[in-house]
Amino acid sequence: MRPNIVTEAGISTRLNQWWSSIPFVTSGVIIICGAIYLLCLLIGYDSYEEICFLPSAVASHFQVYRFYTSVLFHGSLLHVLFNMLALVPLGTELERIMGSVRLLFLMFLLATTNAILHLIIAFLVAYNPLYPVPYLVNECSIGFSGVIFSMIVIETSLSGVESRSVFGLFNVPAKWYAWILLVLFQFLASNVSLLGHLCGILSGFAYTYGLFNYLLPGPSFYSSIEGLSMLSVCVRRPGFILCTGGTTYGQLPTYSNTSTAPSALINGNFLRNISSWMPSRQTSTTQEQEDLRFPGRARTLGSAGTEPTAREANANLHARLLDNTTPSDPLTHSQHAAANTVRVDATVTPDQADTFDEELKKLVGMGFEKTQAEVALAAADGDPNVAIEILMSQQG
Repeated sequence: MRPNIVTEAGISTRLNQWWSSIPFVTSGVIIICGAIYLLCLLIGYDSYEEICFLPSAVASHFQVYRFYTSVLFHGSLLHVLFNMLALVPLGTELERIMGSVRLLFLMFLLATTNAILHLIIAFLVAYNPLYPVPYLVNECSIGFSGVIFSMIVIETSLSGVESRSVFGLFNVPAKWYAWILLVLFQFLASNVSLLGHLCGILSGFAYTYGLFNYLLPGPSFYSSIEGLSMLSVCVRRPGFILCTGGTTYGQLPTYSNTSTAPSALINGNFLRNISSWMPSRQTSTTQEQEDLRFPGRARTLGSAGTEPTAREANANLHARLLDNTTPSDPLTHSQHAAANTVRVDATVTPDQADTFDEELKKLVGMGFEKTQAEVALAAADGDPNVAIEILMSQQG
């Protein structure tokens, strides 16, 4: 009897650890979609014609709300279960790179662009003079899978891998991964919206090629949202990831040069990117500006001749702060001396002091101990990304 109790406890513990590892926005979407499905099941709601994405209703009655209600509703238990299980690894990876608020905005953007593309293509195909297919404008689509297909394209671009496994059975080239999934789902599942999934793939590629750059706000937009008092409870949650504190992935692969303006993608650069298909890693070690599509890359250094590289700075900080120190140990005298040295040597203005306090609050909100966070942030010259690397290496 005792082994059974141990086994049950082990399963419960593993499930709790798995759920706690899912970041804030990803887990929130899972809860919302699951709760909506259960509520519909309990009250017997099945009038999906009122909330699904129906091109004819959107065009004739301007029912824009269908852009978003159709994403949150699902038609069956397998439908919502499969979509949410697919969302967990994709959402977790992207949220750790981008941050919680940025991923939420990305989901909103993808849901909007998917619906617009769906609407345009449905009417073009339905009323083309050569071979009209009128049923497309009356096709009712629901589910989160369109956004998931967009996220598959984006995550594949970020990973930089050359091949992907399809259900663990066989490997395919990464450039064909989303397209092969599109075809397989059409044959393996019934009542699948080919146009909905296709628009998801097209939106994902449009994002990775920089066609949505003009629609992406700057870092100050996300910081202002994270600083709202009404969201302080969410920001303090352990799974919430600040946009300034996402995982640093160095040079992330993209389909286009990050210094290329979005308007330049319409000319030869865009055609060359389309022909190449495969993501490629940047070879330069610095960037002049942050790519709004793929945040979390190595931070830009002001002057290559006077500033140390990220690796050298990290090594120096470790030498000053982290020798013979564990997360549970009290701060040593050398740590306080290092922090004091950094503060004395630097000229601190009132604006810098306010910025330092703001970044310190964000680090504490992420779950780090205040004193250690203050020391790490001071040694990192106020850079939250370097401070997080220091704190994470302490915990490791």
